[in-house]
This record gives sequence, structure tokens and C-alpha cells, in this order.
Amino acid sequence: MRIRLSRLIGCFVAAAAVAWLATGDAAAQGPARAAKPAGIARTADGHPDLQGTFNVATITPVDRPAEFGNRLTLTADEAKAMEQYEVQRNEKDRAPSAADRTAPPVGGDKSPTKSYLEGLFRGGGGVVGGYNLIWINPGDRVLTVDGQMRTSIIVDPVDGHVPAMKAEARKRNAAFQARQVSPDAAEGAAGGPSGQYDGPEARPLAERCLLGFSSTSGPPTLPNYFYNNLKQIVQSGNTIMILNEMVHDVRYIRIGGKHPPAYIKKWLGDSIGRWEGDTLVVETTNFRDEGWLDVRGNPLTTTGKMIERFRRPTYGSLEIDVTIDDPKAYTESFTVRVDQRIMLDTELI
Repeated sequence: MRIRLSRLIGCFVAAAAVAWLATGDAAAQGPARAAKPAGIARTADGHPDLQGTFNVATITPVDRPAEFGNRLTLTADEAKAMEQYEVQRNEKDRAPSAADRTAPPVGGDKSPTKSYLEGLFRGGGGVVGGYNLIWINPGDRVLTVDGQMRTSIIVDPVDGHVPAMKAEARKRNAAFQARQVSPDAAEGAAGGPSGQYDGPEARPLAERCLLGFSSTSGPPTLPNYFYNNLKQIVQSGNTIMILNEMVHDVRYIRIGGKHPPAYIKKWLGDSIGRWEGDTLVVETTNFRDEGWLDVRGNPLTTTGKMIERFRRPTYGSLEIDVTIDDPKAYTESFTVRVDQRIMLDTELI
């Protein structure tokens, strides 16, 4: 099957705009502020400069909420209301607790939730609470692509949902979970087999700090909606590195060359890039069978092949198209799009 993740426009938010070279005079004058370049910044070899620190955080879910049906976009009023609700909810949750407050209801808070993040936090922390907002930074903006405010990151199929898994993929998941906690589970996950604490190999990959939970490590890099959503791209003439804030996973993209033999598998796959004009095209294969696209058990298996297209059309945007073919996993293709805004260096302080 083919999975297509298209134009992750700025799914990382470029921070610390352009690196500066510190000379003796510059050092004496103190840190220099990065200037906003005109047009497309380029490296010494003439290719677009993809470097920067980016943020994939957003309040828009990967899968489309049921109430939107096949609607791809939000109205301006709907998007504004969603963002304002998150601001108000965050202010309430950050407020000091009253000393004379009553005990929570038996079994915890089970009141209806009104936003995707609110429901996600309830599920992640349990009805009695988990991390509070001092520990998390999920994002505060609706995903905007081509000026359109989106109802979901997935835009194809038209219903905005991950396609159904094939029977073989469901059996693969069941086999994993019969002997260990699901590899894509978050830290401290329970509910696994009886021997889930017998050794490290039975614990989730994120708990063992091998990969960030969900698809925070990439590829493809998707938001996790909790924290540590930053990515940094460093570029040279023959290598591009993507450093993830979560678990500090590092992905290397070689420019040119060949993939290793198919029996050599890697946690993040093997990535080879080539320039087609101003577009960096990256092919990634050789995935391990423990790969997962997200926390809901959607797999990326050994038959997975990914094509990414990186473009930097302006200083303020980074566009990434991603196409995934995984004939062992899914019944049809799907497409995701995310928007990135450039961050000022002051936003990282």
C-alpha cells in the first residue's frame, strides 16, 4: 500500500534563523542577531539552505474528528474558537489550586471533553490526572496549509483517517503484544503480557530511550501533542542531519550512494538524498519490523519505502512531501500536510 504524507509545510518551525560565524570582532561585540535573508537562503554549493530549528507542535489532530466528516477546512471563526478554548483551558489548569477545594469525584474527572488535546491529556494522564501543564508544551495553533485552516493533518483519504490495516499487519501487532508491551507505547505503559517486566526487551522503545514514542523520531516526524516537538536540521554538502528533541534521536541523510543490503535494518531506516533542482528528494528503506507510525498501533514494516521532498520556497517556510509505500501494512494510501512558521531566536530562550 502507499502512504503519502504531503507537504508538511513548516511542520517544523524554523527557529534561530541563520547561523553566524563568530570572528574576533563579532565576539567582542557580543552575540550577533541573525538577519532575515531576502529570497531563498542558499548554502555555499548553491542548494537551498534547509537548516534551522523547527517545531511540529499543533492542536490539530492527525485523524479528523468525527463531527467534521469529510470537511477538509475550518472556518476562521471555528479556528479562532478552538485556539481561544485552549488558551482558556490552559489558564484554568495553570491557576493555583484553592486550599479549600473539595476532593475530586470518585473515580476521577469523567466530564465531557471539548477539544482534541483535552481528551488526549485525559487519556494520557488518566481520570485522576497525569502531567500538569507546567511539564508539557503541546502547541497552541490550528494547522494552516496554503492559507486554509485544516480539520486534520491527514487530508487523503477524504475522511481524514488512517486507512485500515491489512490482516497481516493486525497479526503482526498481536504477535508483538503477546510477548511484550507494544513498541509504540509511551513510557511506563501497562497492560502488556504477564512477563512485561521480566527484561528490558519487553518494555516499550520509548521507555528504553531507543526511539521517541509515537512518530516523534520519524520518519515521518509527526507531532506528539505533549512536549519535545523541536527538530534541528544541519546541512553539509554530502550529509543532512535531523536531530529530534525527544530522546535525541538523530537521523542522517546521505547525499548520493546506495542502500545497504535488505537484511540490514535500522531503527529510522536508511535514507539517501539527491537534489532535483531546488528540491531535496530523500528515499528511505531498510526499516526494522518494530517500526510504528503513531501511538495507535499503525505500523511501518520492513516492506516500507518512503519518498520525501524537501523544499524551502521562502525564508519563512519549509515544505515536505512524504509518500510511503508499505504493501504489508495498509489497504490504501493516505496523505498528511502540516504547516510550519519560522521561529525567532528569542522564542527559544
